[in-house]
Amino acid sequence: MAPEKNSPFDFSLLSIVLILIFFGLIMIYSASAIWAAQRLGQSFYFLKRQLFWAIFGVTAMGLISRIDYNRYREKILPILSVTVIGLLWALLGHKVGGARRWIKIGPLGIEPSEFAKISCIVILSYYLDKKRSRLRSPIAGLLIPAILLSPIIFLISKEPDLGTPVLIFTVALGLLFAAGVKLRHILALLSLSIPVIAYELIRFPYRRARILNFLSPFHDAKNTGYQLAQSLIAVGRGGVFGQGLGASNIKLMYLPTPHTDFIFPILCEELGLLGAVGLIGLFVFFAIKGTQIAKNAPNLFGSLLAAGITWLISLQAFFNMAMSIGLLPTKGIPIPFVSFGGSSLLASLIGVGILLNISRQTKTS
Repeated sequence: MAPEKNSPFDFSLLSIVLILIFFGLIMIYSASAIWAAQRLGQSFYFLKRQLFWAIFGVTAMGLISRIDYNRYREKILPILSVTVIGLLWALLGHKVGGARRWIKIGPLGIEPSEFAKISCIVILSYYLDKKRSRLRSPIAGLLIPAILLSPIIFLISKEPDLGTPVLIFTVALGLLFAAGVKLRHILALLSLSIPVIAYELIRFPYRRARILNFLSPFHDAKNTGYQLAQSLIAVGRGGVFGQGLGASNIKLMYLPTPHTDFIFPILCEELGLLGAVGLIGLFVFFAIKGTQIAKNAPNLFGSLLAAGITWLISLQAFFNMAMSIGLLPTKGIPIPFVSFGGSSLLASLIGVGILLNISRQTKTS
C-alpha cells in the first residue's frame, strides 16, 4: 500500500464542519441577542465576534490542510515548548471568573488550554509511532507517555480546570490502546488516576456541589443546582418539535451566559428533540468520517493523529450535551463549532485542517 499524494479534497468532512459552524452562528445569536442587548447594548455583539473567529478559523483550516502532517514530527519540541509557555503565561495573568485561563492580545483573548488539547495529541501520536516496537513494556508504553503529558495536564489543572485534563486523559488512553499498549498497563494508569481525580473533586467546594447536583438536580435548584435545573426544564419544555427558533425562555436572563456551555438546552427548547437529534447526527457523521480517515492513513502517526483529533472533538460534544441534560456533572466544556468561544472554534478548525491533510494522503493499493 502506498500513499496517494493528490487524493481529492474531502468535501464531505468539510461540509459537516461548515454546517456545524453555520448552525452554531444561528444558535449563538438566538441564545445571546437579548442578553447582549440588555448587558452590552448590542444584540449582535457575540454573533459578530464568533463570525470573526469563524472566518479566521476557516482560513487557518484551509492553510493547515495544505501542510503535510508528517512535518509535525520535526516540530515536536517547539510544539511542546510553545504549549507550556502559553499555559504558564495564562497562569501569570489576571483571574477571569475565578480562573487564570486567558492571554490578552489587544482586544482578543486567547485560551491556551484549547490549543494544548491538539498539542497533546500531536506529541503523543509522534511518541507512540516512534516507539511502536517497545510499547509492550510498562516503561515505554505507560511511564514515558505519562511523563510527556503530565506538565501540560498539571498546568491546565492549576487554572483551575478539571474538565480539560480529564478530556485529554481520556483521549490519551484511547491512543495508547490504538497504538498497541497492553490493556493491563492502560487499566493500571486509569486506576492510578482515580485517586487524583477524586482529590481534585473534593478539593474545591464548587466541585463537590456539582457532584451533589448531578446526583440530585433539583435538591438545591435555587442555588448551586440552578443552572442544571433550568437546563432540564428547558429540555423538557422543548418536547419533540420545540417552541420555535428564538422562543426559548431559559435565555431570558435565567442563565449567566446562555451562549457558551449551556447552549444545548436552548437548542432543545427551541428546536426540540428533532433539533437535538440533528445536531447529534452531525457529530456522529463527523466521528464516522474521522474514523475512516484514521483507518486509511498511510502510516501509524497519521492514524493516531486522525483518531485523536476525531475523538477529541466528538467527546467534547458528547460531554457537553450529557452535562447539559444531567447525565454527567456540569463542567465548562463547549460544544465544538457551536458554543460561543473563539479559542475553542479556532483550535477545533486547526484540528480539522490536520484531518483534511491526512485524508488527502490515503492508502491506495
